[in-house]
Amino acid sequence: MWEFTNDRPVYIQIIDEILARIANGVYQPGERIPSVRDLAAEARVNPNTMQRALSEVERTGYIISLRTSGKFVTDNTELINGLRNGQAESVIRKFADELEKMGISIEDAISMLRKIAEDRNN
Repeated sequence: MWEFTNDRPVYIQIIDEILARIANGVYQPGERIPSVRDLAAEARVNPNTMQRALSEVERTGYIISLRTSGKFVTDNTELINGLRNGQAESVIRKFADELEKMGISIEDAISMLRKIAEDRNN
């Protein structure tokens, strides 16, 4: 589901969403992604805006264009794993910043996370 905010340009938010879909496995390595027109309709944006975002994602190597076949997610799983790890690190850093504001140490947070993991495994 596409949800845009007013704090950043829409095409940047589209880039973030496409990258998140690749990192989360919504779009699998080697898989054809929907057309610019279909994605634009789904996101309710101008096709030119979607094309601009996809061109940027393509420039970074996460998707490739095959002239007559469309756009595909790279099959470079190392690149995709790096994307996933980078996004996870970003989430963890934000989480750590919020904990710090609450006066909770990272060590205490790790203990809490271990407890949650144990509860989930039982």
